[in-house]
Amino acid sequence: MKSLEDYTTYQEIKQQPELWRKTAAIINDNQKRIKDFLKPVMAHDDLRIILTGAGSSAYIGESVVPTLNKDGPLTFESIPTTDIVSNPESYLKKSRPTLLVSYARSGNSPESTASVDLADMLIDDVYHIILTCNEEGKLAQYASDNQRALAIFMPKEANDQGLAMTGSYSTMILASLLINRIQALPKFMESVEDAAMGGEALFDDETIETLSKASFERIIFLGSGPLRALSKEAELKMLELNAGRVVTRHESPLGFRHGPKSIVDENTLVCVFVSNDPYTRRYDLDLVRELKEEGIVQILTLDTNPSEDTIKTHYQPKMPSKLKGLEDAFLYLSFLVFAQKLAFMKSYQSGINPDNPSPEGIINRVVQGVRIHPYDKKERD
Repeated sequence: MKSLEDYTTYQEIKQQPELWRKTAAIINDNQKRIKDFLKPVMAHDDLRIILTGAGSSAYIGESVVPTLNKDGPLTFESIPTTDIVSNPESYLKKSRPTLLVSYARSGNSPESTASVDLADMLIDDVYHIILTCNEEGKLAQYASDNQRALAIFMPKEANDQGLAMTGSYSTMILASLLINRIQALPKFMESVEDAAMGGEALFDDETIETLSKASFERIIFLGSGPLRALSKEAELKMLELNAGRVVTRHESPLGFRHGPKSIVDENTLVCVFVSNDPYTRRYDLDLVRELKEEGIVQILTLDTNPSEDTIKTHYQPKMPSKLKGLEDAFLYLSFLVFAQKLAFMKSYQSGINPDNPSPEGIINRVVQGVRIHPYDKKERD
């Protein structure tokens, strides 16, 4: 068996904190471009902002929407490209000025390029921000020839070569947060550094190796607010890197009781990403307490302020002090590194190749087999 360091995915998970620092520098260096582009766009009183992507890229929008909507008067929506392409008129409104924010690792996924084309076709007044890791991709080329489009490129190292999105995913999340806060950017640079230091510490936490050898057949990820989207991405990483051999599920702690909890048995590990928000965390801890009292499952809690409820769970990684009080949107990044490495280590311990867990080609780095059908608006009128 190869050593951990020989796997591309291992290195790509490990390097993320440094990529976040580079991403913050990229946004800082592009402040004028971003502000100049956004000024006429934001002048629309009825502007609609759609965040879109496919697979993990779709989860980027879900991850940042709770924070972006809380930031100010603008309303953000997360709609996957896979929904837009199959039902464009359900999501794209002709007379509503729209900013379409596209997330794309390669910029070559068929649904991503088709969504941009459909937006241009169906919306009278549309603008595009493209966050991508590939300067040679189709979306990057599209933006270079379009005054209504702005492309921001993540660090070159973020263009993951492994199957799973890791650095590409986390850097685009961070870029979204910082672009929305472009007018007060210096204020948030400390949060970026705190998240990076937290990610570095959690990558090395020994709990991950212990868990990778634990005897669970199912794992449930739970989180609230932005951390609910983290639970969804954690589920996908565990599924992808383990070739579907581990049964996975995600939910919010409150939603978990409404049916999904029926999946729990003695072979289940429940992971709770505990919020730093004082109000939200009460609900997270209520469920942890409930699970402990029932005594059925193994419990993993990631909690920056361990209480009586979380200290006595089965698994509790040591939390860096820098993460205490950190906004959930940035805490997300540190917790993400833990979840990604856990999925990697479970795959590694099971004898699967984490760089290519699907050698049969069931899933691929850039999705295959998608046929984009021509859309004729006149034909449908």
